[in-house]
Amino acid sequence: MLLRLLQVGERLGMPQAEPLPVVGARCGALRVRDAEQNWRIMYRIDVDAVLVLDVYAKKTRKIPDEVLTRCQQRLKHYDAVVRSSKGKP
Repeated sequence: MLLRLLQVGERLGMPQAEPLPVVGARCGALRVRDAEQNWRIMYRIDVDAVLVLDVYAKKTRKIPDEVLTRCQQRLKHYDAVVRSSKGKP
């Protein structure tokens, strides 16, 4: 449901989502709770898509460094692919 709200242009704030400029521009984390665990869905909002960068079980107050690194690497790779595909018929 929260991803769908992002897709249709809703701006979510606490407690459903939090901005994460440390990951990159237009990035954030959805905050999801199930019966046993708190989850974070890391995302970036682009003009034509909502990119899901990572999903992890929240166990501490701090975002694990490996999650931040993985998200930043995925964005770098995605942006490079998008740039290289522009201008191709």
